Amino acid sequence: MRVGILGPLQVAGCAVGGARVRALLVRLALDPGRVVTTDRLIDDLWPGEAPAHPMAALQSLVSRARREAPGVISSHPAGYVLDVPPGEVDAWAFERLVRAGDVHRALALWRGPALADAADLPFATAPAARLEELRLTALATRIAADLSTTITTDPAAAPSATPADDLALASTASTAATADHPERRAGLVAELEGLVAAHPLREPFHALLMRALTTQARRAEALALFERIKAALAEELGVDPGPELREAHLEALRDAEPKSNLPARLTSFVGRSEDMSRLKGRLGRARLVTLVGPGGAGKTRLAVEVAAGLHVPDGVWLVELATATGVRAALEGVLRTTDPVRALRGTAPLIVLDNCEHVIEEAATTARALLSEVAGLRILATSREPLDIPGETLHHVLPLPEGKAAELFAERAAAARPDLRVAPEEAARICRELDGIPLAIELAAARLRTMPLSVLVRQLGDRLAFRGGRTAEPRHRTMRAVIDWSWNLLSDRERELLRGLTVFSGGATYEAISQVCGGDLDLLSSLVDKSLIAVSGDRYTMLETIRQYAAADLPELRQAHARYYTELAETADPHLRTGEQLKWLAVLDAEQGNLDVALRHSDDPLRVILPRLWSWIIRGRHREINEQAASVLRRVGDTPPPGRELAHGICRVLAGFAPTEAVLESDHPAALNSWALAGVGTPADVVSLTERQSGRLRDHPDLWTRSAALLATGIVRFEYGAVAGAEDLLVPAVDGFRAVGDRWGQWAGLFWLSLVAENHGDFATAVTLAEEPERLATELSGLDTPLGPMTFLIRVGQLKGRAGDHAGAARALEQAWESAVRSDDQAIVARVMHARAELARRTGHPEEAARLLETALALDVEVSAQLRAYMNVELARVREPRAPLRRALELMATCSDRTARATVLEGVAEHLEPEAAAELLGAARALRGIGESADPHVNELAAKCRAALGEHGYREASARGASIPNPERYALRPLSSP
Repeated sequence: MRVGILGPLQVAGCAVGGARVRALLVRLALDPGRVVTTDRLIDDLWPGEAPAHPMAALQSLVSRARREAPGVISSHPAGYVLDVPPGEVDAWAFERLVRAGDVHRALALWRGPALADAADLPFATAPAARLEELRLTALATRIAADLSTTITTDPAAAPSATPADDLALASTASTAATADHPERRAGLVAELEGLVAAHPLREPFHALLMRALTTQARRAEALALFERIKAALAEELGVDPGPELREAHLEALRDAEPKSNLPARLTSFVGRSEDMSRLKGRLGRARLVTLVGPGGAGKTRLAVEVAAGLHVPDGVWLVELATATGVRAALEGVLRTTDPVRALRGTAPLIVLDNCEHVIEEAATTARALLSEVAGLRILATSREPLDIPGETLHHVLPLPEGKAAELFAERAAAARPDLRVAPEEAARICRELDGIPLAIELAAARLRTMPLSVLVRQLGDRLAFRGGRTAEPRHRTMRAVIDWSWNLLSDRERELLRGLTVFSGGATYEAISQVCGGDLDLLSSLVDKSLIAVSGDRYTMLETIRQYAAADLPELRQAHARYYTELAETADPHLRTGEQLKWLAVLDAEQGNLDVALRHSDDPLRVILPRLWSWIIRGRHREINEQAASVLRRVGDTPPPGRELAHGICRVLAGFAPTEAVLESDHPAALNSWALAGVGTPADVVSLTERQSGRLRDHPDLWTRSAALLATGIVRFEYGAVAGAEDLLVPAVDGFRAVGDRWGQWAGLFWLSLVAENHGDFATAVTLAEEPERLATELSGLDTPLGPMTFLIRVGQLKGRAGDHAGAARALEQAWESAVRSDDQAIVARVMHARAELARRTGHPEEAARLLETALALDVEVSAQLRAYMNVELARVREPRAPLRRALELMATCSDRTARATVLEGVAEHLEPEAAAELLGAARALRGIGESADPHVNELAAKCRAALGEHGYREASARGASIPNPERYALRPLSSP
């Protein structure tokens, strides 16, 4: 924790003195990351009478706090902010952990009375009381969990009933070792006795102490304690004991032996701790809980593990229905009675009805009758569809999440081949292929006994045939048998619809399914109930394993699917250039799998690809554009079908061919800059084509189209040297995009305007222009590198450093570094290291800069020639310059990026004699297409050259440099001499 207020104030790495300063930090820590107004702060810190000059007093207090705790407080026009994420303030972390049920970690944060340094100030009273109340609640939950562990896992403990509320508390049961239960119970009793003394009217602590005493066979003491708290509540508050106390009292009065027919565990149970916690809580509130889910998800195993973890004195009975001819007969056999209702009446047992789906009607009827006649009974059922009776609570047993699935695979693989170690990423990939279905994972892991891991990976496509052990039930021998069990319970119409749903990829909306398959809502609902498909948000989804089982050759449905999603893409396309852009991008993102399938299977792929091009451009998916365009061309050939000339022409341009007249005369968004995206022809060709488009569309009636033409022309002018004219085009382009609400257009225009300002050396303006694109890129949130949100953070950090805002640069680059490390993208890591090295050098830490650069250059990762050249130029500033400068110039020898070449030449000029330096500055200025630079560093270097050469000599050298045809080769000469 960077800031601690659960006890005396702590600020990591800082010693904060002064009562008022500490109170200020405590007040701000109550709202981390949020502005606390100056008026609020003055009222809270001086509640009696404010100082004569309250604003000055507050500012002085803030200044002292900043000196003693640097970097913690930020200013805002309305007040001040504790510039710390909420999760790094212990009180906020404490509340989050308590809400998440992690009370052990939460209580570990507590060091003393909350807000201790502001205890005498009114603003602290209510928050401190609330935190203390939450601490006491968490303490009770923790003790209940520890107590439940000793009760439910220690057969030597005195028997006692587990009331409903205690079942809910037990959902957070501790996983600590249970070998020392007697000592642990004694410790809990001692702790609870102290809490009862400190809080004489707090019922939960008394109830827990009664339970703890009962487990130690000290029932008389538990009953005496009940009488004392009962009398105290009546005398002090005029109330009777609440449900918790009454249940604890009943528990102390009971004496019953636990009974069960549950099977003993044969293997470890992996990955379902959250399910177990939820189920225990639900069994505390509902009398019928049904585990539903697809075959192989592990419903039976989960039900048995949950039941085994509960202490139910009146018995836990497993009734297996998979091979039963009738539910009642199976129940009578387990209970050894011909009258189950009579045998169970007056008791409170738990019955596990396993595999109800093939006798679902009788299972539902029997469960309802039992629950109606036996008031204390609870039923935990497993089924691939709900029993659908009153009072039923469903718990969906889903495939395992990736991490838990990989853990299960690794453990079962180790059992099959003790000498084999499976890398976590390999295990995760296998489990993704297997949909995270536990049975499929276990069957696959077992195959490692007879084959190498690489062979198993190649066999994953045949997952339905994976075979289990000799003693496995026939329906669990293979995944095909598992799904057969469900398939055989379907009607013909349900089977037909399930086959039809296999044409979708990534799920589908009801509208799509009804249009493509004609399936009605009742049939869909039935398939959901039978766990063959699922509902996620507004979509119906299907596991890939079930898709493989049910897939069939359905050419007519394939074409109906392609038509539907083609029309969806055509509907979305115009909205992508309006204020509804984000909404429709989200629609296309959700349907990406279906859109890809439609493109792959459509009889008219050119119609499908045309409305998709602009969404790919917005998302920065240029590789995908080129690959899909090439694939479509291979299918349709060199001659466009009638009416598809434009789409065909754009695909050819994206494949590297010259644009056709259909493209050149079109106002389609993708046609406006397709040749620039594909790099068609020479720079002169790109400039010529773009200028032609711009002139033709200058008076187009659509504002977005006019703005897009201006944007494309402005970008091309900047890229190919006409920098002065670029700004005049980019500014109105941005204005136009703002007017129509297109975030992508605003982002692109502002990004290039920022580059224009940077090219002039005006870093302050470049920062201002770059910060808004960062926000827009984050909103669009799908832009891939090199133009994604993380790239903007890096760029903003570098620009702020060059503009002199070193603190702002450090914050931006720290954010970028955290994101880069999380992404595990080594190319991005290298870029951030370069930016941080530049900032380290600017702030007087050359050794740190050198370390970062040498590490980045040593990474085995593909980065652009420009970045590698920049890193070498930066390295030359903190190490012996000759070798890195030569590498930088060699990297620029074939580079077409004029501003990158200029940057490298300016960096080299720093290390040359005045005449050669002036020549390179002239060459750089010519490449940038500007007159004088606003870059202070370049101007300082130019001033040194002027001082050495005189004004006339400097101008002559600069002019010579501007006319050098290959300045990089020219610059290598002085660096090659000893």
